[in-house]
Amino acid sequence: MKILLVLTSHDQLGDTGKKTGFWLEEFTAPYYVFKDAGAQVTLASPAGGQPPLDPKSDAPDAQTETTERFRQDPAAQQLLATTVPLAQIDPAEFDAVFYPGGHGPLWDLANDAASIALLESFARSGKPAALVCHAPGALIKVRGADGKPWVAGRRVTGFSNSEEAAVGLTQVVPFLLEDELKRLGGQYEKGPDWQSYVVTDGHLVTGQNPGSSAACAQALLKQLA
Repeated sequence: MKILLVLTSHDQLGDTGKKTGFWLEEFTAPYYVFKDAGAQVTLASPAGGQPPLDPKSDAPDAQTETTERFRQDPAAQQLLATTVPLAQIDPAEFDAVFYPGGHGPLWDLANDAASIALLESFARSGKPAALVCHAPGALIKVRGADGKPWVAGRRVTGFSNSEEAAVGLTQVVPFLLEDELKRLGGQYEKGPDWQSYVVTDGHLVTGQNPGSSAACAQALLKQLA
């Protein structure tokens, strides 16, 4: 079982002068779900190498059992430091793909040609893809075999407008994920803010927020069972 994890390479939070990137828990929770299930995990990002970590996800109050496990895991740290450039990835070599969030994907993965092509390959092959929190932003330019947006007519979730307002970034992000998924014809759903909420529609799995990371990864594994 080979699973690809795709992380952002974008580290600027709009014009705020602050840093962003991927959210630590949204990487560590799925990573260990997959490793503990015996999967072979490959990490990729648009630029390759070490992806930028959102500093807020490194704060003491954002730590979880899996982030602590990661800090004691030199092999996982080395893997993260040496992600494969996304353009070098052959989708045919993988059984499934998972996209952790953080705000970074709204800027780079939403528009990255290699990421779009990768997700379109999964959409057309019927292999499962899962994206959590802001990572469903990577779907906005992805089209299915019918040429329509892949999310059109599908049940999807992702970071909600109310959650974006709660972190004070409504005016900073390039687009509001909830609004964009709806605009593209997605049947957007959400649970309570910050609570785990995962939607599976066919081979597409989406999770609403950081707390959905492990459940989103487990839903992806179910697709592979």
